[in-house]
Order: sequence, then structure tokens, then C-alpha cells
Amino acid sequence: MLMNEKPKLDKHHYRIFALSWAGWVFDFYDLVLFTFLISELQSSLNISAEMISLCLGVSLFATGLGGIIFGALGDRYGRKKVLQWTIIIYSIGTLLCAFSWSFYSLVLFRLITGLGVGGEWATGQTYINETFPDELRAKFGAFMQSGAPIGVILASIVGGLLTPIIGWRATFLVSILPALTVVFIRRYLKESDVWIENKDEYANKSILNEFKLLVSKEYRKIFLISLILCIFGMSAYWFTYSWLPTYLAKERGLALIGTTFGIILIQCGDFTGYTTFGFVAEKLGRRPAFTIYSFIMAIGIAMITLFWNQIDKIPELIFVFMFLTGFGTGYFGGFGALFSELFPTKIRNTAVGTVFNLARGAQFITPVIITIIATYFDLSYGIAIAAMFAFLVGIWIWVFPETKGTSINELD
Repeated sequence: MLMNEKPKLDKHHYRIFALSWAGWVFDFYDLVLFTFLISELQSSLNISAEMISLCLGVSLFATGLGGIIFGALGDRYGRKKVLQWTIIIYSIGTLLCAFSWSFYSLVLFRLITGLGVGGEWATGQTYINETFPDELRAKFGAFMQSGAPIGVILASIVGGLLTPIIGWRATFLVSILPALTVVFIRRYLKESDVWIENKDEYANKSILNEFKLLVSKEYRKIFLISLILCIFGMSAYWFTYSWLPTYLAKERGLALIGTTFGIILIQCGDFTGYTTFGFVAEKLGRRPAFTIYSFIMAIGIAMITLFWNQIDKIPELIFVFMFLTGFGTGYFGGFGALFSELFPTKIRNTAVGTVFNLARGAQFITPVIITIIATYFDLSYGIAIAAMFAFLVGIWIWVFPETKGTSINELD
């Protein structure tokens, strides 16, 4: 009996979930921590806002490259091994950032971090979706995504409150600690038995075979529409979050504590959205769940940017719409299950990693676009673009077949 066919969850299920979740927490922590250190990096390394945007863009581009590379390696060498490799790589990249001496060294180290970050999400999601029963796949895939707001909250606390005390170099040094999770992964996790059952089918083929299959006639259409959906979703997220701390502090006049509180409140919304999305997706289906959550995000973003001056008259509304912005982001919790239910085991990790991280890598231009718009207008207009992309997520999801209840074993 495969793990995803067992009637009850056992210790191996919970270990796979816990360590995949922890990997995603620190994955996102390492990626987002950078945005909280912008001011310190600018003054210490004497670099401009445009150079910072480029650095963040390179990091996002590297996540796309990492997702493609490690997605294929996960299909070839297994979920467990690649989960370890990605965590080690992004931890090393963050550690090296502590020793940056110039803009170019910082870019190089952020590129290394991005490579590891890009590979971890897809591997963890595939790991969970292959080992959990069909009726629990959406719930636990969304639960894993809840690690993202925890990572951002951790980054906001460390970057916003601890960094002023210990400095940005020490902050990066402390961030090597997530690498310790590799010890537990190596010792306690079982490999995905669905992967083990199918690995011999392509063990002696070129690693490029997975990519050839992905763009073959059989899978090309579903790959492209999945990529478009993910680009819409990623654009909504990164247009919102890449400059949000700076926007709240400089344009809306929130003090450091106020900015940190605002970010934490949004992440509380994120966490609530992720943890509830799976239940909604199992009850109503994948497509209605995506639409409900993405529309909520679009409304929240519009209110805290374009309509800030109107809701500022009732300060409590600002916090309500901050929370709703985060809550709507819960649709990210559906990507893992949806994509796992669309592609067979032989290319599942390749497909999930390529789709998710090509879309994330495409966001390398997002910080630059916002910076340009802010030069002529202000940050609120740049960030407000996210509302349009969130709305498109809720529309585009309806070109997909409904995958609720799909057995991934039957895809093979």
C-alpha cells in the first residue's frame, strides 16, 4: 500500500509535512529578509535604490533558474535528496551575504540564495502531494504554504527589530541556522514511494527528457496555461510585497514599529488564508477557491494603495484591508495540489518546479518597474498594479479542468 492510499496518517506523513513546511518557512525567510535590510545595505555598501532593485531582481530570477534545475533533479534523484540540497544552498547563499564587500559580491551571493530558494518549494510540495491521500492533498499542500507568512513574520522581526541592534552582517550570519533541518530530513524522512515506484521508467534517460516531455504535444497546453496562471499570481504577490515595507514607512508615515506591525498583520492574514484555502478547495473545488481568494486580495490591495486617503479617515479600516490583502494571498496554497494533479510522476517535480519558479523568476523586473513608477508618481501606483494581476488569477483559473478528487496514481 502506497502512503497516499493509507486510510489514516502516520508518523511518516507528519514528518514529511513538518520538515517540508520548515524548509519553506526558512526558504521564504531568506528571500524576504533582504527587503528589510535595504536601508542598511544602501548606506553600508554605498549603493543606490536602482542597484538594490536590480539585486532583488537577480535573486528572483535565480529562483526561476533554481526551480527548473532542481525540479528536474528531484524527478531524477528523489524528493528527499533534493530537499536537502536546496536548503543547504540557500543557507550558504545567505551566510555569504554577511561577507559582502560591494554591490557585485552582494548580487552574486543573492543569486546563490535564489537558486536554493527556487528548488525547495516544488520539491516540498511534490513530496507532500505524492504521499498524502487524495482527500487531504489540497489541505496539507495549503498548510505547507502557510510557512511563507511565518517566514515573513520571522524576517520582519529579525530585520526590523534585531538588525538595528546587531547589524546587517550579523543578521545574515544568524540565518545559517535553517541548515540544521537537513540533519532531521536525512535521519527521519522516507522517500516518496510514488517516486520510487516510477523512477526506473526514466532512470537511464537524459535529464533533458523531463523537459522534452513537459513541452511535448501531450503536456504543452496544460504547461502553458499553468505558467500563465502562476505568472498572474506571482505578479500580484511581488508587486505587493517587494516594496511594501518602504511604502508603509516613507509614503504613509508609519514608524518602524508601525511598519513592522503592519507587515505582521498582513502575514497573519496570509497564514489564515493559506490554512483555510485547502478546506474551501476541497469543499467547493479548486476553481471557485482560487477566484474567491484572489478577488479578496485584489480588493485589499486597491484599498491600501489607491484608496488609502479615504480609509485613513477610519484608521481601523487600514488594518482590516491589510489583513484581507494577506488573506486573499491564500490562493497560493492551491498551486501545489493543482499542478500535482495535472502532471504524472515522471515529470511532476519538473513541471511544478518549472511552472512555479519560471513565474517567480519572471518577477526580476517587478522591483524595477515599481521604482520607475515611483519616480514619476509614487509607490502606491506601482504596488496597485498587483490588484489587476490578482483579479486575472480569479478569471484565468476557469480555463483549467476541475481537479478536485483526482488520484495522482491514475495519472501514471
